[in-house]
Amino acid sequence: MGVRHATRQIAVQALFALDANPEGGVGTAIEAALKEAEGKRADTKRLAMMVEGTWDKRAEIDTMIEEISRNWKLSRMDRVDRSILRLGVFELVADQSVPAPVVISEAVELAKEFGSPDSPAFINGLLDRVAREKRLGEVRER
Repeated sequence: MGVRHATRQIAVQALFALDANPEGGVGTAIEAALKEAEGKRADTKRLAMMVEGTWDKRAEIDTMIEEISRNWKLSRMDRVDRSILRLGVFELVADQSVPAPVVISEAVELAKEFGSPDSPAFINGLLDRVAREKRLGEVRER
């Protein structure tokens, strides 16, 4: 497993923890996720940027997710899926250093690892819509 993938795994775990207990704070969530992931090599600078950025922008990220997720309220989504989606939308919109297809592929892999059997298709569909709106030209038309 690569460092970037491990970093995303830990970021999802920190975002999941924040979603469950926001009072703990970003630093505490990152620290706990790193401790849980002992032995995994992660880019801690990128991890902090991803978790802090996603959490700081979650209101606009959540609005975007609700707009594209036809018939699904964010509050009714599985917390794992919600954490993966938030991270994926952050990367697609606010941190464009990674190509859109890579962001989507990584999110689908995270959904396979952490989500339900339906999570990968759900995550893929929603992030594909975001990419088509926000990163024109990076995603192939069907």
